Amino acid sequence: MRRKEKQITDQDQIDGIIKQAKVCRLGLSDNGLPYVVPLHFGYYPPFLYFHGADKGRKLDILGANARVCFEFDELEKINKHASGCNWGASYTSIIGEGTARILVDPEEKINGLHCIMAQYSSRAFEFGKQDLAETAVIEVKILGMTAKRSG
Repeated sequence: MRRKEKQITDQDQIDGIIKQAKVCRLGLSDNGLPYVVPLHFGYYPPFLYFHGADKGRKLDILGANARVCFEFDELEKINKHASGCNWGASYTSIIGEGTARILVDPEEKINGLHCIMAQYSSRAFEFGKQDLAETAVIEVKILGMTAKRSG
């Protein structure tokens, strides 16, 4: 990270930022072309979990290339100045990379779905066989990440 004074190194702070996030942007490489998709997620260090349809571009890409990147951010405010080039923002962000795998085992899928739902609700959920069969659950093992606070 170029601006070391903005770096967040405390893992508890990083975990707190992720736990407060509502969306994670997952970056994939589709034959050398970038593809980014915003997703609901679950976080259980050192893993991220995502869910979606059991068919589609995201799964096709992951089948060919399991390396991914991800990003979280929270914009707190825009800092306006007279000169447009001096505008800035107060924000926190996390950028990381990992390897993805599509979960097949029903128990692993259920655990991933529970993790996702825990990000958004304290309620317990049941997942039926049909829902599990029609839902893809992706587990990303986090290989590294950096966090930053600006403003």
